[in-house]
Amino acid sequence: MHHSPHDPFVRVRGAREHNLKGVDVDVPRDVLAVFTGVSGSGKSSLAFGTIYAEAQRRYFESVAPYARRLIHQVGAPKVGEVTGLPPAVSLQQRRAVPTSRSSVGTVTNLSNSLRMLFSRAGEYPPGAERLDSDAFSPNTAAGACPRCHGLGQVHDTSEELLVPDPSLSVREGAIAAWPGAWQGKNLRDILDALGYDVDRPWRELPAEQREWILFTDEQPVVTVHPVRDADRIQRPYQGTYMSARRYVLKTFSDTKSPTLRKKAERFLVSAPCPVCGGSRLRPEALAVTFGGRTIAELASLPLTDLAELLDGGSPTARVLTGDLKSRIAPVVELGLGYLSLDRPTPTLSAGELQRLRLATQLRSGLFGVVYVLDEPSAGLHPADTEALLTVLERLKAAGNSVFVVEHHLEVVRGADWLVDVGPGAGEHGGRVLYSGPPAELASVEESATAAFLFDEAPGPAREVRAPRGWLKVGPVTRHNLREVTAEFPLGAFTAVTGVSGSGKSTLIGELTEELEGVDRLVRVDQKPIGRTPRSNLATYTGLFDVMRKVFAATDAAREHGYGVGRFSFNVAGGRCETCQGEGFVSVELLFLPSTYAPCPDCGGARYNPETLRVTYRGRNIAEVLDLTVEAAAEFFADVPAAARSLDTLLDVGLGYLRLGQPATELSGGEAQRIKLAGELQRGRRGHTLYLLDEPTTGLHPADVEVLMDRLHGLVDAGHTVVVVEHDMTVVAGADWVIDLGPGGGDQGGRIVAAGPPQRVAGARDSATAPYLARVLP
Repeated sequence: MHHSPHDPFVRVRGAREHNLKGVDVDVPRDVLAVFTGVSGSGKSSLAFGTIYAEAQRRYFESVAPYARRLIHQVGAPKVGEVTGLPPAVSLQQRRAVPTSRSSVGTVTNLSNSLRMLFSRAGEYPPGAERLDSDAFSPNTAAGACPRCHGLGQVHDTSEELLVPDPSLSVREGAIAAWPGAWQGKNLRDILDALGYDVDRPWRELPAEQREWILFTDEQPVVTVHPVRDADRIQRPYQGTYMSARRYVLKTFSDTKSPTLRKKAERFLVSAPCPVCGGSRLRPEALAVTFGGRTIAELASLPLTDLAELLDGGSPTARVLTGDLKSRIAPVVELGLGYLSLDRPTPTLSAGELQRLRLATQLRSGLFGVVYVLDEPSAGLHPADTEALLTVLERLKAAGNSVFVVEHHLEVVRGADWLVDVGPGAGEHGGRVLYSGPPAELASVEESATAAFLFDEAPGPAREVRAPRGWLKVGPVTRHNLREVTAEFPLGAFTAVTGVSGSGKSTLIGELTEELEGVDRLVRVDQKPIGRTPRSNLATYTGLFDVMRKVFAATDAAREHGYGVGRFSFNVAGGRCETCQGEGFVSVELLFLPSTYAPCPDCGGARYNPETLRVTYRGRNIAEVLDLTVEAAAEFFADVPAAARSLDTLLDVGLGYLRLGQPATELSGGEAQRIKLAGELQRGRRGHTLYLLDEPTTGLHPADVEVLMDRLHGLVDAGHTVVVVEHDMTVVAGADWVIDLGPGGGDQGGRIVAAGPPQRVAGARDSATAPYLARVLP
């Protein structure tokens, strides 16, 4: 393949990432190209796994080897050849784990500009020396408040929290905050050796002793003579004492274990820092103002308000305020003007975070690059989708190619070029069905996208269910909700709608098991079902336990004395010890990306040869893990415990996934449907309230239909379902709609309309009403 240097196409030949079956496709540059297809069809593998990964790999080839070691690199994609490829920028929805120090200001770099403004053009108190811009950041030693280290909150504890039951003695476990097992016994033995009475009820100890035991910062070392057990000899040892408060604070700040951190959190109360009042900064920085306000006050304003206040006096101030305003404009244009600079990143939705990054790119002025975006419409109200299309058009007009993986039909209709991948998911997908202008997709019979793209007729009218009762929530005052009360119908399907930032997630966060009328509450979110490749579909659904029992019950297993544990790849015994049951070994190549090679001993099977000799119906355990859900449903048809699990996975449209597919390879939508299947397979235990926050994110319209059938099935079985949703076809099929708004942030936070879809569609000042009216019959 020799193309002229002016070839206007990105040409991919022989792409084999994940489920792609040697795909060849040509996509023109300088257009808005949308990749569509059902969930799991391979569109992300083509856009991100192949095109973006190859562009990134080529760019890193030009970076000095020393610098390359410092960058996390994606490995080379499995592809024959890619030509005509410009440099690429990726905006994905995957969250890095955001810390409490990350905020809207740090993600958009707006904080840097604001700090520079205060440093160079702020009003200083008489005689105060000028501060560097670092002194206005709570994340640097120069700027952070010394008491709370720039976090704005201080954590402390109290005797009531540390000792919930004062009638117990120390030996009986009065100090609940201490660790269990050996470590707790060790601390009790040390106290005993220090001369404290560990067998007297806590409340009878003198006050100064109780104070010292719980709160001292001293760490005395003492020789401990353990009580001798008859069956084992224990030697004396040197033990160091640590008070309960010191232990809790140390665990909370240092532990890597979420479980231990959560336990420590139970014994802590957090309050705004008494020194900085929660502003996170040193007094010297807070003494500087601009327009009469401190940097902390400006950072807490919504961006729309902040932009109005930025009018500089001096020439320096005018340059800096002009820069800030031009950076704020694209954020406001993408419908995020309600956010403030100090809003912590962990409180943002994935869609908000991606749009913030998009706004930053708009300002960067790059041209001649390929932007690869992952569902930029996720979490967007239909009213904001038009603004998104304008922004994508502007990126294209600046001389860039915009490649978008997308399910939202309005974005698909706005494309210049469509690449449709399918026809099904997993094994049944991985082919390019069509690549060309959108209008001609209509003639492609196999395409699941064509059926929805060209059919804009409203669905059939649905009979609205009558509620069995009502769940009352509120008055709620949290985030932007001010004394809001809401009523949710029981035994019905409720959709909560409203523009981004109107308070939807905050409102459904108030639905808890404590409410009257809720027997059991289940939240089905899109968080991964596991963080490591050891966690997979079979382990999450409990199917793996059933499989291991089946294998342990075979004659061959009994003959060798193999128990259930023998068939796990997570523990020593049956697993391959060379790769520790991972199935692959990682080879560190320093300045090249690490490569993963199949394990030389087990060839990727994860088990040792002795375990693999045990078969059930002609397959060993590794071969069974390699089956798809569809194939496994036939294989285990007469094993009731397995069949129930597999049938529910088929029910939610996941028949294409392999049982052993690592959790790290699953999309958010797939993870959510696996959780839903896990719920569906449980025996019905009374009435359940199901809460789903934007369940259709990452789902093709064909998959949305499958999911909605399941959710309506739950309501027909007597349960209650509440979804936060932007997809108007889903809202139109609900029994009750609660619309929040009318805007985001301070302009939102109240219920604009509530009632059956027909009533809400006629509401006056609702941003949702006109879009809902379009899809109602």
